[in-house]
Amino acid sequence: MTATANPMRGEAVLVVAGVPRLLRPSFTALVAAEEELGPLFALVERAGEGQLRLTEMAALFWHCLADQHSVSRGLVGEAVTSQGLATCAKPLRTLLGQILQGAG
Repeated sequence: MTATANPMRGEAVLVVAGVPRLLRPSFTALVAAEEELGPLFALVERAGEGQLRLTEMAALFWHCLADQHSVSRGLVGEAVTSQGLATCAKPLRTLLGQILQGAG
């Protein structure tokens, strides 16, 4: 199954364990991320200042996984470290843009 992101919904794709996984920033996912990471606006500000931590990025990705139950959180962290920050910046920008702008 190939993950296909709908950019109009702020969705992105992250390859985890060799499989493209859909990241969907739903209200439920963002509330869960906020419960763990603190206010999302502060998260966006830290990212803009280059102060976003690797653990915060992995946590946001994990909370936004459309099929979260099929992937462990540890695998998401490994995907971030193995692909590097440059590769992960694109899905991160998409999610952060959705947090700031909402649906178009």
